[in-house]
Amino acid sequence: MHTPIVALISADSSSKSVLEQALGDRSTTLLTATTTEAGLQLLARRKDLTLIVCDDSEGRIARAAVLVRARQAVPPVPVVVLGQLNSAKAALDAVREGAADYLPKPLTVDDIRSSLLSASATSMTVTPHLSDGPLGFEHIVSVSPQMQLVKHLAQEVAGTDATVLITGESGTGKELFARAIHTTSPRSKGPFVALNCAGIPESLLESELFGYQRGAFTDAKHTKPGKFQLAEDGTLFLDEIGEMTLSAQAKLLRVLEDHHVHPLGDTHSIKVNIRVIAATNEDLPTQIKAGRFRLDLFYRLNVYQLRIPPLRERPEDIEPILLSFLERARKNRGCRIHNIAPEALVLLQRHDWPGNVRELHNVVEGLTITCKSETIQPESLPPTFRTNATASNASAEKTSLLAFGLSFQEMEKKMLEEALRKAAGNVSEASRLLKMTRNTLRYRMAKYHIS
Repeated sequence: MHTPIVALISADSSSKSVLEQALGDRSTTLLTATTTEAGLQLLARRKDLTLIVCDDSEGRIARAAVLVRARQAVPPVPVVVLGQLNSAKAALDAVREGAADYLPKPLTVDDIRSSLLSASATSMTVTPHLSDGPLGFEHIVSVSPQMQLVKHLAQEVAGTDATVLITGESGTGKELFARAIHTTSPRSKGPFVALNCAGIPESLLESELFGYQRGAFTDAKHTKPGKFQLAEDGTLFLDEIGEMTLSAQAKLLRVLEDHHVHPLGDTHSIKVNIRVIAATNEDLPTQIKAGRFRLDLFYRLNVYQLRIPPLRERPEDIEPILLSFLERARKNRGCRIHNIAPEALVLLQRHDWPGNVRELHNVVEGLTITCKSETIQPESLPPTFRTNATASNASAEKTSLLAFGLSFQEMEKKMLEEALRKAAGNVSEASRLLKMTRNTLRYRMAKYHIS
């Protein structure tokens, strides 16, 4: 993981001093530019920025130029705006223009640290297996029937205002689907605000969600709108919803029921008009049984569920995703690799991919450094892939499903029928046994004419 690099665009020496104190002893590189023009040149020159802190003292046009350039970067870079006005409206205006956060001056170290934490948890990173352009479904790279079905179901729900729960292992692309649903929905002109519930400490999560008034607590030096207000007329994406505390779950449930938020320290509620998309890699029914997740909140979130299949269930997607990574690497860094040898592809398709698409991206990033030819060969891959393949072949020799003499379709149909028998015809229970969504199971039942 590379050292975080923060760029400060400001002529105010006091802002630089506070930012340096906030970063403390962390291994973070701080770059500075004293004018907007110098800041834009820095953005053009550096492709590895983690965060931009921009003073809007040169006016809204200059601020907008920085926000547009940061949004066009690959990947996009979050921007924290340092403003002159201590008001919720000024913060809302800045965030709706694309800022990750807005801080009125004079700054404090606590203000900066809280904002940096929020900006890092509010994801702005475009997952690399997207092409340039709007984040619609057509830019999600896939050829497998499983992903085509998920994309079809997601496109259907995108046209509604229903709350969506996206499940799937880490690295499968849950945020990609959330952004695509937003982009193709009637709310596409509104903001898409993302919050990683696991990336915010428990003490800060509620204030991040619901906002607070100046003086609501000791460090509340200014009024700050919460993510619900920032997502007005748009979509709020709550990632890792299973990590939310029971206290925050109760307050989230109330907002979903009456569409009003109660900022900390405010005696009045604020009506919000947003759509909520939640995502988790946790088994929420198990969390409910363990008393760690509210059943009533689960029902509120699970209006429409999408399960993103892990990469190991769709090996045919590995090649097109890998080639899209290579295309982007050639475009951005002049990568020499153009394709992959069939033998090397087989090794990748046999891998278990516990990190899913994110892991595949990391492998490709490593290959762009170590592979010296235009074609990825088996020997180009990390040793673990070759070791795992050998073990897999030995295991396959002991027990082979091919020995049953059934076609893939016949095997799949028998699995569906067995699950339905064990579930006494209960589709929900059968889908749980098969680890697939009800919609996917119903689709496959129709495919094989199973009643």
